[in-house]
Order: sequence, then structure tokens, then C-alpha cells
Amino acid sequence: MPSRTDRANAIRALAMDAVQRANSGHPGAPMGMADIAEVLWRDVMKHNPANPKWINRDRFVLSNGHASILLYSLLHLTGYELGMDDLRDFRQLNSKTPGHPEYGHAPGVETTTGPLGQGFGNAVGMAIAEKMLAARFNRNGQEIIDHHTFTFVGDGCLMEGISHEVASLAGTLGLGKLVCIYDDNGISIDGEVKHWFPDDPPARFRAYGWHVVPDVDGHDWKAVAGAIDSAMAQPDRPSLICCKTVIGFGAPNRAGTAASHGAALGEEEVALAREQLGWSHPPFEIPDDIYAEWDCRAKGAEEESRWRQRYAEYRDAEPELAKELERRLSGGLPDEFSAALDHFIRETEAQAPIIATREASRNCINVIGKLLPELVGGSADLSGSNSTQWDESKAVSPTDFDGNYVFYGVREFGMTAIANGMALHGGIIPYTGTFLTFMDYARNAVRLAAMMGVRHVLVYTHDSIALGEDGPTHQPVEHLTTLRNTPGLSVWRPCDQTETAFAWKYAVGRADGPTALILTRQKLAHQSRTAEQLGRVERGGYVLLDPTDEVEAVVLATGSEVELALDVAGRLNAAGAGVRVVSMPSVDVFLQQEASYRESVLPLRVWRRVAVEAGHPDYWWRFVGERGRVIGVDRFGVSAPGDVAMKACGITREHIEEVVTSLLAKPETSPLKPLKAKLKPLKAP
Repeated sequence: MPSRTDRANAIRALAMDAVQRANSGHPGAPMGMADIAEVLWRDVMKHNPANPKWINRDRFVLSNGHASILLYSLLHLTGYELGMDDLRDFRQLNSKTPGHPEYGHAPGVETTTGPLGQGFGNAVGMAIAEKMLAARFNRNGQEIIDHHTFTFVGDGCLMEGISHEVASLAGTLGLGKLVCIYDDNGISIDGEVKHWFPDDPPARFRAYGWHVVPDVDGHDWKAVAGAIDSAMAQPDRPSLICCKTVIGFGAPNRAGTAASHGAALGEEEVALAREQLGWSHPPFEIPDDIYAEWDCRAKGAEEESRWRQRYAEYRDAEPELAKELERRLSGGLPDEFSAALDHFIRETEAQAPIIATREASRNCINVIGKLLPELVGGSADLSGSNSTQWDESKAVSPTDFDGNYVFYGVREFGMTAIANGMALHGGIIPYTGTFLTFMDYARNAVRLAAMMGVRHVLVYTHDSIALGEDGPTHQPVEHLTTLRNTPGLSVWRPCDQTETAFAWKYAVGRADGPTALILTRQKLAHQSRTAEQLGRVERGGYVLLDPTDEVEAVVLATGSEVELALDVAGRLNAAGAGVRVVSMPSVDVFLQQEASYRESVLPLRVWRRVAVEAGHPDYWWRFVGERGRVIGVDRFGVSAPGDVAMKACGITREHIEEVVTSLLAKPETSPLKPLKAKLKPLKAP
């Protein structure tokens, strides 16, 4: 019968072979952590390779995602649908085994990792979600939600600032089912970390309130198993297991050095490592008896079967709770959700409130929250300023997780990564809040949310220089462009409560990606709409004002600048001009509309176009063309009251009117020289 060493060496061999074949990758950490992974995945973790989405599975997050071949090898060996050919295609185009784990590419990959520390944050979010769902749904000893979250981290993860943010909050909340295994190999890309990372992680994590198991021999399976047992016996504290390992274990010339970290070992070193490890099998060949020892399909099926039997009993005893849990896990919304938002929108149109869109957002949450108990909010210490708390907000605490609000503290990056983990876990729709300018702190987690396509509502308030006296450090300029240029992220900048409600309806209803809501501090006037206009808000861009006669010019605006555009157009049209105002709360949604609709809003024949937004102007040239104009802010703001700041940066009615009037004064004929010859179509190759 194969020994534990044989099973661990199967991981090492696959890591060496896949990286060598790709001539790219990171063999060192997988070879060093193989013994730990063998204990965790075979003996400890509760998972079913035949059903990677089983809700009560233990979660595993490889935060040091550069060690991706470790995860792929584990998935392959334990029986997931990841074949040997997939390992041979490591790091190749369109393979299931990309260079870093990517959510949705291979079964069993719980999250996208690689930017160090973020997987740790995701794991904290998954542990929070598990504890919240358990508090809500477990009844009378029926523990239907009862699983652990395990994460591997390396020195790089713990050097990243996000690790401090998320570890501190995890300890504060007492996440007893979170187990973090630290690969303490002392090596990073630049060499021995003692020269730049002399920290004392055990002392640091004890200070966070964690249970810590220090100085575990990561190559002694009994020591590893004992440490994991100790961690899983902690009901009220997360655990850090510090495993001393040798990076590149088994490679005679590169083990324990940075040379094994991020490059193929080379054919000669691989051969020597095989000899030293006693692994005589050819590349990408695993003996049947080792496969049999690794196979977790029967064990996993039995574990899930026992759980399903318990769940059937639970459904009989708690039919309403079971129905609600199943709805949440499916990602579906209650039947009354859309109708309730539509009713709120009609009421808003009738009441015409003059209100800041951050407060309008809170009013929307008050409607949505009562319908969606899975909606879990939070803010990075700006709850009042972001208006993210609503009438029935209840904070989670170490002693009560049956809540719907997380006080994240000043931890923008950690907050966003944690919320991504909550969304990935399932059963939770998170929304998070901070000032738009502080999105920079969380930028990489926003990017990964979009890359993974998770349902996460990002509430960003204080959306422009109009926030005023806090000055340029707090006044966003380039941020809207950054967000709009992020693939997969939907961005809404509403002009009043009606558009804010449509934005929330879209964001919560969108199951395939995150949505950013860009909201004002200052009050904005309500904009009256016809029934036809109201029906077009959800298209992302629509005509809000048309002249009596022919359209000669178009003014596009978003958010607080819509009010300015309408005022200017109203005055010019009263004087006989033909100015259309287009409100475009969501450019990405507008661009998804059919060409005929886009043409009806922005007709090609109307070349006199002006875009107005209190943000960087570059994004809008695609809509106005080189003959149009963009009124924006291409420098940092100023410290002054909001209206003074807007005037200082040229975002005024007077400036908009001057620009539109100058375009109207230009002749109708194009100022561009006509082409002298027709373009010939390209010939097919």
C-alpha cells in the first residue's frame, strides 16, 4: 500500500512535470506544502468531487495562488473532473489550469487568487457567510450549515497589508471555523525573507485574538494532523497553523532557495529530484494504487448522502426555512421584489424628493432589505456618511451572527475582499460602502470581483469635487473612468432617487457580476419623467428633454450634472435653440442596447455634442467625437465649499451654456475635409 510520502510525492511529481512542460510556473511551494495538503485533503476536508457545489462542503482557498499546480494536482488526484491532459495544458491558452487559480475554469476552484492576501480575505468572507447562515437556518440541533473554511497562505500573503485588515476582523468576530495554514518556508522571490520580513506572525495573530499553533513541522504528517485537530476544536477563535517547510522539497540543488520559487527546475534537476524522492514513474504518470489511495469520490458521496438525509428531515421539520434557504442558494429573488421596486419608483415620481443620492440609496435599501434577508451590508467606518445602514440593520457580533450588517472598520481593501468571499460562498448578497476616492484602496479586489463575476454591490458616495471642503484628497477625479474601464463591472451614477432605484434594482438583479453605485453627498433635484421616459431608465441612457423642433445639439450628463444640463437646455430652447438632454446613468448598460435604440438617443446626424461630468473628461470623447466638447475635471480638486469647488473647476451652468452656444454657432456642414476617394473593402485572405 502506498505510504503518505508516496501520496505527497505524487503532488511533487505533478508539480515538477507541469511546470517543466509549460517552462513556466512555481514548483517550490507545491513541493513544500505537499505533505500538509495530503493530510488536509484526504483526512480532514469534507468535500465531494462529484458535486463541487455541495453547499455544506468545506471550502479551500489557495491564497498563495502562484502555487496553483498544487490545487490542480489535488483536484485531479481526489477525483474532480480535471484530467491529466488538463495538467499537461498547465498555463496554456483556454485550459482549465491557468497560471493562477481562476474561479469558473475548473471544478473545485472556489475563488480567483494570485494577488497575494486576497484569497485570505475571501476565506474570511466565506467563514462569515457560513456563520451567518448557520445562525439563521440551523434549528433544534439540526446543523445543516456546518462546515469549515481552510486557506493556505505564504510569506507574501502575510506581508501584504490586506492580511492585517482581514485577520484582525476575523479575530474580532471569533470565526472558529476558519483555519489558516501558513507555509513558513522563509523564501520569497528576492531570497530569504528574514531580511525584509522579520515579523513574529504567531505573536501578531495572538494579538488579533487567534488560536495559534507555532513551529509545526510541515513534513511530519502527524504534527500537521495534530495541529489541524487542535484548530478545529476551537469554537470561538480562528486558527493559524505555522508550518515550517522547505520550499522545493526534494530538489537536491534548489530546495530551500529562491531558485525553486518561480521557474521550472530544469530537466536535469527534475531527474535528480525524482531520484532523491524515490519517484521512478515517468512524467504525468501516477500508479493506480496511488490513485486509489487519493480518490475521495466514494467518501465524499457518502458524506453528502448523510447530509442530504439530515436535510430531508430538516425540510420536513422546517419547511419554510428550507424553502427560503433553497431560494437564497439558487440566487433567485422573491417574486415580489421587482413589483416592490416598481411601486417605490412610482411613489418617488409622485413625491419628487429633493435628496442626495446617498440618501436615496438608503431609501432603496429600506425597500430591498425587507424583501431580501440575504442582503448583508457594511461600510469601512463610514456607515453614516455612506448611508449604508437602514431601518432594520442589525450588526453581526461574536455572540450573534443572525444579523445583516458588518462594521468593517477602516479596511476598504479587506472589506471588499471579504464581501467577495461572502458572495462566492453563496446565500449572501453583499453590499459595501466607502467614499469613491477610497476605492483606490480596494481597487484590486474590485477588479477580481469583476473578473469572477460575483454579485457584489459597491456603494461609493461623495462622488465628485462637489463634496467640498475635505479637498482634493477626498475629491475623486479619475475614479469613474477607472471603474468604467473595468471589464465586467457595471457602473451607475444616478441623478435622482428614481435613477438610484433603477440602479439598485439592476445591481441586485444582476447575478453575473458586481455593480458600482456612484452617489452624491449634496442634494439633487428630482427630474420629472413621462411614462415613456420612465420605461427607458433601465436602458442606461435615455432622452430626458427634447426641444419642440429639430434636435441641433445633444448634451449628455450623469449624476449631479444632469440638473445643470437641463437648466441650460431649457434656457436655450426657450430662446429658439434645439437642445436635447440625455441622462446616462449607466454607460455600460446603454452600450448593451440594440443599435437602433442607441441611434434614437444619440443620432449620428447630430454632431454637436457636449458631455458634462464632474470627473475626468477623457472617457466621454467616444460619445461626442472630435467635433464635440467635454466639460469635466482633468486636475485634482480644491478645498472649498462644494459649489465654490465646482465653479473653480468649470462645472457651472454658465460654462456649459457657453460651450453649447459656441457649437450651435458653427455651420451645419462638417468642418472635416471630405474623403477624396471611397474606401475599398478589404479582400479576404
